[in-house]
Amino acid sequence: MFSMYRNLRNRSTVPALFAQMVTKHPDKPALIYEATGEVWSFRELQERCHAVAHWALAQGWAEGDVVALYMESEPLVVALWLGLAMVGVEAALINYNLRQQSLLHCVGVSGARAMVFGTDMREALSEVSEKEYCAFLVEIQLLIPPCPHLLLSRHADRLFYIYTSGTTGMPKAAVVVHSRYYRIASFGFHSFGLCNDDILYNCLPLYHSAGTVMGVGQCLLFGLTVVIRRKFSATRFWDDCVKHNCTVILYIGEICRYLLAQPVRSSEAHHQVRVALGNGLRPSLWEEFVRRFRIQRVGEFYGATECNCSLINIDGKVGACGFNSRILPSFYPIRLVRMQGETGELLRDSKGLCIPCQPGEPGMLVGRINRTDPLRRFDGYVDQDSTNKKVTHNVFKMGDSAYVSGDVLVMDEYGYIYFRDRSGDTFRWRGENVSTTEVEGVLSGLLGHTDVAVYGVSVPGVEGKAGMAAVAHAGGQFDLDAFLTAVQKALPSYARPVFLRLMPSVDTTGTFKIQKTRLQREGYMPQDSGEKIYFLNSPAGRYEAVTDELYSAIIEGRACL
Repeated sequence: MFSMYRNLRNRSTVPALFAQMVTKHPDKPALIYEATGEVWSFRELQERCHAVAHWALAQGWAEGDVVALYMESEPLVVALWLGLAMVGVEAALINYNLRQQSLLHCVGVSGARAMVFGTDMREALSEVSEKEYCAFLVEIQLLIPPCPHLLLSRHADRLFYIYTSGTTGMPKAAVVVHSRYYRIASFGFHSFGLCNDDILYNCLPLYHSAGTVMGVGQCLLFGLTVVIRRKFSATRFWDDCVKHNCTVILYIGEICRYLLAQPVRSSEAHHQVRVALGNGLRPSLWEEFVRRFRIQRVGEFYGATECNCSLINIDGKVGACGFNSRILPSFYPIRLVRMQGETGELLRDSKGLCIPCQPGEPGMLVGRINRTDPLRRFDGYVDQDSTNKKVTHNVFKMGDSAYVSGDVLVMDEYGYIYFRDRSGDTFRWRGENVSTTEVEGVLSGLLGHTDVAVYGVSVPGVEGKAGMAAVAHAGGQFDLDAFLTAVQKALPSYARPVFLRLMPSVDTTGTFKIQKTRLQREGYMPQDSGEKIYFLNSPAGRYEAVTDELYSAIIEGRACL
């Protein structure tokens, strides 16, 4: 780990560190594009980066300028942002699933001077008014001739921008500096026993930090070969791993559940994968995932792109996303603090400081900010108001500042830390706090690993929020009685869904996170779309279809909850 601190101290840039890898492994495969089988060596990747850098200078772009990248995942995306970084131009990595106003918003907040887009994005761009876009929309055809050596920029601090998932509102552009990129990739490499002979399978989108930092970073900074797949495919996942002799895989969100939902195939037992690296593996799936796919080591971690309180589960403790010493807690200045369940407001003691949680007590994760320490600083977002909302003061001591994660976690008596929920997702019902993440895991397991979104909905005249579950159901028979019987065995009464919605698919982000904003807004009102909504009639012991009459009874307080 000494090398990490040395590079941070020397303010080494990602392009400079990549150049060192090129010197060590010039002819070794750096990136493999699964869609075409195309292989770029480290030298070839560097040549393409230099071509991009010279092209950028020819456009008149200067250090500090921003260029938006709107492309599906392929090696060229890496050459583009890395080549731009060589001359201090900052890339804004745009989610290729965005359309219309969301797309305009993300490009707009970045302040991009231009946009580079793939030919497969033409239709999406045609949906956007030319009048709105003419100021910054540029299409290029990159030629890759040999280019003279380039003098790398050593002054730029910002590397690129990655956007938040937008599950609770419009995406925010998080600032990623060179030191943060190195820190995230380095922790992954050193913590989970990776080596430069490993071949990493990366099916995650390159607009996301897991794909482009934790994944591609292993190539650029540590010399691994990375296989890039354009989009995740549950049916092709293990076949690809066998084909390319992959030894490390990346996962995020619900990928592990999607793989478990697939029929057994021979390739899942004949791969060479030894490490699964990622975040979001539900505790209820952990052991089944390891057993079925014969994974030697799970490298679960916690951390948002912008956060200063990342966690790593070094020793594979089932269900944990990290560890922090209870004996020397100040060594890594993070803390779980008490909060008001539904609002997420941090609770204070008589001195005005935050109140630490006891073992087993869920709380908000916060990280002390130290602006002089690259590992402890908070670089925030492009929008200063969004940055300010993530910072609180007087946490550990009077006058300090801390990053507020927005996530509820719990620490056990040994110091292992477990993810519980997003603070805005947890709701209170019948005097108890309900973790939507836990309930989603249980219900999905009961239903064969299908997509499930759990959220709280308000009922007039009733304290708290009633639980509602949206279930992806393609059609056909859904046995409500059998479902209720299984739920009653698996969940306490306060955690059982009061409302149930069956729909063809549940909204997810491009990184496989469940989106609940629309579902919460629509609530339990009968839908014209033909989707079925059910209400748990507790006295009768059954789910009943929500008709207009029943909906009125619920709203008017005439139904028994």
